[in-house]
Amino acid sequence: MIRLIPSLPAVYVIARVVWPSPWPLALKLSVTVLLLVASQYHLWCRLSSGSVFAPEFPRPVVILFNGAFGALALATPMLLALDAASLVGWVLSGGGWAVPMAWRYVAVLAAVVLAVVAVSQAVRVPPLKDITVAIQDLAPAFDGYTLLHLSDLHISRLFPEAWAETVVARANALGSDLIVVTGDFIDGSLASRRTDVEPLRALTARDGVWAVPGNHEYFFDYDAWMAHLAGLGIRVLANAHTVLRRDGGALVVAGVTDRSAPATGHAAPDLAAALAGAPAGAAVVLLDHQPANAARAAAHGVRLQLSGHTHGGMIRGLDRLVARGNAGFVSGAYRVGGMLLYVSNGTGLWPGFALRLGRPSELTRITLRTAP
Repeated sequence: MIRLIPSLPAVYVIARVVWPSPWPLALKLSVTVLLLVASQYHLWCRLSSGSVFAPEFPRPVVILFNGAFGALALATPMLLALDAASLVGWVLSGGGWAVPMAWRYVAVLAAVVLAVVAVSQAVRVPPLKDITVAIQDLAPAFDGYTLLHLSDLHISRLFPEAWAETVVARANALGSDLIVVTGDFIDGSLASRRTDVEPLRALTARDGVWAVPGNHEYFFDYDAWMAHLAGLGIRVLANAHTVLRRDGGALVVAGVTDRSAPATGHAAPDLAAALAGAPAGAAVVLLDHQPANAARAAAHGVRLQLSGHTHGGMIRGLDRLVARGNAGFVSGAYRVGGMLLYVSNGTGLWPGFALRLGRPSELTRITLRTAP
């Protein structure tokens, strides 16, 4: 039954556009088969690797699947809107009005064009987004301090070694004081992704590269991945913190594990443990892959929380649904009590739904300022 659900949009498009069309039977059958195959993209992912989260196909095939799957997802609401208009017209005119077939063709063509744009926006190397954040308790020595926030790289067949190399080169060229990564580094096993993640070894910043795990790390042998990331020079804050010092001032960078950790027998996020022993009065920057627990972080005196996970909602409109599953937080800056929460749209995103419309990927450079 679960495998049939993704086919429903394809069946609807087939029923409303393909079979009513004056095409030869062979063409109708061919298009029908192609649409049904595209609708089962996640099944093919599972068969390719054992996991729906790691399609092990050549990159062009992953891109084509996302384009086709996205076109179906976008065409369905457009065709539903036309059918709703047809129903209203039928009622108002007493049965004498119907949506012309040409309109359905236009809707499908528009969906295909939007899907092409959405996939191209998703797979590009993200542009730089600059923001300035004023936080309380920030030591004067850290006024003007810059953090580069990466999140949701999802290094995979869709975001392979060459993409990672370009992201790393662009990140290093910014010369930030600190680089932080808020989880979801990968999609795939260590054996499959070892070469693709190797460029991360070159990430460099004055105060190092610090990170927390995302939920996807727990899908693919968490312990092996944490050890490998450490070997690449990335220091993981799993319910822990580090203290950065400059000219007598201190800045605490803390991190927690992901909410999904207990399901795989790993430590649940523990903010109290992460902050234990932190110097009193120092501003705290918290790395938490998921933004939903921001209120709890604010109650613990955190001044800035950096998160990802939502991919910004990927598509305007759809982002409202994503927000509902993340305590209302989906993209950009939010004031939560005395804390600022920043949710990145992500550097990459899950290759199972690689579409972006109105929610662009980003490399986020954050400049800290002392609040009055």
